[in-house]
Amino acid sequence: MKIADVLRTKGSAVATVEPRTPVRELLAGLAQHNVGAMVVLGPDGIAGIVSERDVVRRLHERGAELLDAPVSEIMTKMVFSCDPQDTVDSLTVQMTERRIRHVPVLGDGVLIGIVSIGDVVKSHISQLEESHNQLQAYIAQG
Repeated sequence: MKIADVLRTKGSAVATVEPRTPVRELLAGLAQHNVGAMVVLGPDGIAGIVSERDVVRRLHERGAELLDAPVSEIMTKMVFSCDPQDTVDSLTVQMTERRIRHVPVLGDGVLIGIVSIGDVVKSHISQLEESHNQLQAYIAQG
């Protein structure tokens, strides 16, 4: 299965935020969109990605003052992305090795979606269920 198939199922909406957005507004956006991470878009495209984990880790270090700091201070700047033609299996390996949970999808260098570890797991479960149903049908014919 390809990443494009995952996006067809889940949709291509991506919650984004600007680098200068205060962390407080980021938190409101995460809650509003019911997501665990947002892509940080700057004037030249993807500037980073910021997750709930980034906030929690920095909040522990800096305290409540972090809420007024810009997202650019806590975002991950080296963003791993994938292509819609990549396979779910190859992305699973990359997410596991890099210990990341959210991967922006770029088509021709443009942000066209995002895939989470939950999307990947859901895809694997769907494939297993399909295989299970095919095996049951095969056995029933015998």
